[in-house]
Amino acid sequence: GNSPPLQYATTMPTVGLIRDDLFARLGREYTQEEFEELCFDFGIELDDVTSEFESAKEMGTKGPELDTLSKEVMYRIDVPANRYDLLCMEGMARALRIFKGLERCPTYVKVKGGLTMTVAKTAPAYRPFCVCAVLRGLSFEDDRVYQSFIDLQDKLHQNICRRRTLVAIGTHDLDVLTPPFFYDGEDPESIDFVPLTETEKSFTAKNLLDHYRTSPLTKHLKPYTDILYDRSEYPVIRDSEGRVLSLPPLINSRHSRIQKTTKNVFIECTATDETKAHVVLDTICAMFAEYCDFEVETVTVEYEDHPAGPRPPGGKKQTTPLMQTRQCAAKIQEVRGIIGVTEDDLPAADVAALCAKMQLAPAILSDDDSEVTVTEDDL
Repeated sequence: GNSPPLQYATTMPTVGLIRDDLFARLGREYTQEEFEELCFDFGIELDDVTSEFESAKEMGTKGPELDTLSKEVMYRIDVPANRYDLLCMEGMARALRIFKGLERCPTYVKVKGGLTMTVAKTAPAYRPFCVCAVLRGLSFEDDRVYQSFIDLQDKLHQNICRRRTLVAIGTHDLDVLTPPFFYDGEDPESIDFVPLTETEKSFTAKNLLDHYRTSPLTKHLKPYTDILYDRSEYPVIRDSEGRVLSLPPLINSRHSRIQKTTKNVFIECTATDETKAHVVLDTICAMFAEYCDFEVETVTVEYEDHPAGPRPPGGKKQTTPLMQTRQCAAKIQEVRGIIGVTEDDLPAADVAALCAKMQLAPAILSDDDSEVTVTEDDL
């Protein structure tokens, strides 16, 4: 079956970051002991110090393939399972900078965009939801940004997306596509495109799945073929000229792939779990909006009448990403009790500043200093 192993619920995700890049973003170098202390204070753990070269060697990689890998020092850091915003360099460095008081929590600006995604009434009821966004003015000239963008999607796919069963992410070069966009279910034989894994060869959808099940070069995609294989209709996203963007949850098309020259990115997530789809989309937008002045462009998702499948409670039209914040209030005396400190240890005046260090800003004290209200990004 497709049920993920139990470890997804229990193991902490690990993110591998090039040490010197991280230190550059933090504005100083640390000894390993100093960095371990910073991690401990913040609530994460330095799990291993390695490199791409060393990691591959331990996994048994040999020969010329090994020689191409970087020997730069890499920190492997364990992060809490619910902190998807720490699964990439952008998010980790930002969180640690805010914790150190080097910058403030960003304010995201949602810009109303004109693009639409229509979810057809014949879209697969077994994967009914779709959420989208646009990031404009990104640059992938720096290979580290490109790699981080790909790695974050991979980390999300493995964790919150439960190996793409709950949510699958597609990212595309908007400038080679012709909006508006359409999400539908089609006969596998009618879906024909050149996938990301090829340079010229096109496949019909079923042939592509057969290829991924047998080709040694695409072993990493084989497990996902089960999600679609025996279905009579496959999910597909197309632009207004009928070009295939993606065959979710398996592969994007080569035509709209992200390249070094890509400036404007269209993001689509198809899902069986709508709440998780919003979290995934918001996470990608929040992390990479730092390269776009923290601006994110919205997309209007329109659901055609659909008698069978579940649909968003907000009706047939939804503007995504949500990028919402929520407010929570806590009684300061109760907080002291939970962590076992006195009023002298934790005066009310310190509480707001400590909340801001953990990206819970603005944090506002009540007039009598008995309560704090924090604002949290709904990631």
